[in-house]
Amino acid sequence: MSVDLLHMTDPGCPWAYSSSPALAVLRWRFGDQLDWRLVTIGLTEDADQYTARGYTPARGAVSRIMFRRFGMPFSVDVRERNMATSRGCRAIVATRLKHPGREHAVFRALQFGWMTTTLLMDTDDGIRAAIADVAGIDADAIVAALDDADVREAYEADRALVRTAAGSPTEAMGRHATSDGPVRYTAPSLIFTVGDRSLDAGGFQPVETYDAFVANLAPELERRAPATDAVEVLAAFPDGLTTAEVAAVMTPHLRWPDPAATEQALIEAVAEGRATRHAIGDDALWTAAA
Repeated sequence: MSVDLLHMTDPGCPWAYSSSPALAVLRWRFGDQLDWRLVTIGLTEDADQYTARGYTPARGAVSRIMFRRFGMPFSVDVRERNMATSRGCRAIVATRLKHPGREHAVFRALQFGWMTTTLLMDTDDGIRAAIADVAGIDADAIVAALDDADVREAYEADRALVRTAAGSPTEAMGRHATSDGPVRYTAPSLIFTVGDRSLDAGGFQPVETYDAFVANLAPELERRAPATDAVEVLAAFPDGLTTAEVAAVMTPHLRWPDPAATEQALIEAVAEGRATRHAIGDDALWTAAA
């Protein structure tokens, strides 16, 4: 028994990035019983779209302060200009075609590039630098494929699928957008499906929403208990996790995450040689020691 999970998102969306702890809990709790499909939204095709809406690099940097409350690493350094998201989305699609199964890792690397660096994430150099260290992919080949016909076709199919939210529960909740015309899903939107039954979790949602949907659709799934050892969590996520993500996975039922205690445990694990800390933004990406 498994649940099909359609994950509609965009690497340039801070709401999608801030949902990462909840998504880590889902992956920890249910593992391979969730069949994830990552679909890109393509929020903007041209940086001028943001400029026309009044966005500036300074406004973008300041807005990240608000998102710190969700725990993910951010930088408030100001970029030299606005950026479009379409090219990064095509990098995710190219990975899906060339290295199936690694698109999620590339997506996260692009998110870190967007939220914790001043790289220009709509340029080939920026994308290449952001994904260069992702294991199991050829970053140069991904960048070289961004304008290939099959990548563009698959990307446009993603965009079309995302823009089918008219009349959906997501629209009823007001979690949709119409920034480029059609009613579309916002980032992140998750649709859980078992057989002919589907449930929409449109837009940013707490982990309890996701948990309730899985329980209603497939109560027979095995549920992994919250972790009690930070390194055990890292071992299950070889591409690494942030402090907030580890804290979320370790949170007992009906309790609040404790990022301070989690960070202390992770630092102690580094001192013991069981984990590695990679500084990123105002926090870190932690991995299990090799």
